[in-house]
Amino acid sequence: MKTILITGGAGFIGSHVVRLMVNKYPDYQIINLDKLTYAGNLANLKDIEDKPNYQFVKGDIVDSNFITKLFEEYQFDGVIHLAAESHVDRSISNPTEFVFTNVIGTVNLLNAARHIWTDNTEGKLFYHISTDEVYGSLGKEGIFTETTAYDPHSPYSASKASSDHFVRAYHDTFGLPALISNCSNNYGAFQFPEKLIPLFINNIKHNKPLPVYGKGENIRDWLWVEDHARAIDAIFHEGKAGETYNIGGHNEWTNIDLIKLMCSIMDRKLKRETGTSEKLITFVKDRAGHDLRYAIDSSKLQHELGWKPSLQFKEGLEKTIDWYLENKEWLKGVTSGDYQKYYNEMYKDR
Repeated sequence: MKTILITGGAGFIGSHVVRLMVNKYPDYQIINLDKLTYAGNLANLKDIEDKPNYQFVKGDIVDSNFITKLFEEYQFDGVIHLAAESHVDRSISNPTEFVFTNVIGTVNLLNAARHIWTDNTEGKLFYHISTDEVYGSLGKEGIFTETTAYDPHSPYSASKASSDHFVRAYHDTFGLPALISNCSNNYGAFQFPEKLIPLFINNIKHNKPLPVYGKGENIRDWLWVEDHARAIDAIFHEGKAGETYNIGGHNEWTNIDLIKLMCSIMDRKLKRETGTSEKLITFVKDRAGHDLRYAIDSSKLQHELGWKPSLQFKEGLEKTIDWYLENKEWLKGVTSGDYQKYYNEMYKDR
């Protein structure tokens, strides 16, 4: 019986990882730690909340005393660290919040793991999930590899780059068994509608403007979230401490082409005249420090651990749009903020 801590497990990517681990490994005790900020939603995990090998704990990774006590209580065998502030626009508005959560929070977890594993690191692992944004921006050519130099351009990516460096430093200095993965843009079910795909699905549905930065020429590599969860599973069980693994979907799209594809699919599914949703596209002033292109080389992960993406983007986008259209109550709950009132009444920090 292993006890695994998953931080940020009520969030978008985290909820998919928690579900996979709880269902696939009944002999593991999965502890889901989440602060339940605006992007953390326990409705994401209703299907597994009563499983005997699952437990939710509400708390903040910035609280070092709380984190130390948590590690002492549960004696974790492994950590899968996903908790993070992740929206670039929010980081531009409030960089300090990103420093506290993404940097200080990560260091608190590293300190607690180091403290509890002092006498025996056998079979232990601290797995830190990061982003391709730490690498900066690509031109029309090239691709990010695990050895690409860091060049973050936003407060968000700078905070994630800093946390990556601390994880490597704790491995090299203290011998903490730790590794990192850097992923491309995720999409799929349960994503909070501040990110492009769920935001635009919701806006198209309600005939609201579709704000596109600049000319929409920025390019992103899109990774289906369930493929990402499978990659995290493979890395956690088969990856080597001290290593970095890049996870990408091999699906590069310009923002404007992606948005037009979404408009076309939504017109068909909502039985609107073709071209109706495209009329909602509104070009706005470009974001400060907006990276032109990201592209991930995940060949190391594929060759060493046998992972590969299961879906091409058009198929994954269809499935994603179907999910948001079918789960109206979930979308209504997160956009209205009603779920936050419930949490404030039901849960208190430990």
